[in-house]
Amino acid sequence: MIESIEQKGECYETTMPLLKSMYHQFEELTKKKQEAAVSKRKIAIVNRLLDKVRLVLDDEDSIEFLDLLDENEIPQNSDVTLILSQYVAAMAAFRKTYYKRDSSDNEYKWLIEKNDD
Repeated sequence: MIESIEQKGECYETTMPLLKSMYHQFEELTKKKQEAAVSKRKIAIVNRLLDKVRLVLDDEDSIEFLDLLDENEIPQNSDVTLILSQYVAAMAAFRKTYYKRDSSDNEYKWLIEKNDD
């Protein structure tokens, strides 16, 4: 479990480029073969990345809408693309909420600004 917003920010910086790349790859596959089944190996790779992304988003409201892939259901390319697009959107919202200009030094940083009330 990741405790601080700074640690979540570091995990975001590591996983977001990978998530975007994976999303774009599946987006291209979907254009070619929308209903093609995804191999169990690819499902495992996708879920390994999504598990890390979920550590960043675990305290966010969006987490309840973000699913992992079920290898027993053999998802299609379009299913994976949909799920990845939701994660990309949730990560973009995370960055918008917590990556701000610090007024003390005018630098962009991961800052806590969300009210817990």
